[in-house]
Amino acid sequence: MSINQLISEDNKQVTISIDNNFDFSLHQHFRDSYSSCDLKNTTFFLNLSKTEYMDSSALGMILLLKDHADNIGGKVIIQKPNKSVNKILEIAQFHRLVTIEK
Repeated sequence: MSINQLISEDNKQVTISIDNNFDFSLHQHFRDSYSSCDLKNTTFFLNLSKTEYMDSSALGMILLLKDHADNIGGKVIIQKPNKSVNKILEIAQFHRLVTIEK
């Protein structure tokens, strides 16, 4: 599976890691990885350190994650995108919407 989820013991931090390609084929599994996590002030870490490719549908999925986080007073932090993935995030100006940790 290309998506891994890790939830902290206090359920306040959810780390979602994407391996290889982040595209529409992961839509339902990606949604499942965060939709049941609805405690107030939850921080969602999206680890893209092993993501080699990302398309426009992945950007839309990140926006859906951000909407979910906003609805529960949480936030999204994108972690460790590689150079090509970071370029896509920069072009889409995601640094204005979420924190990106390089």
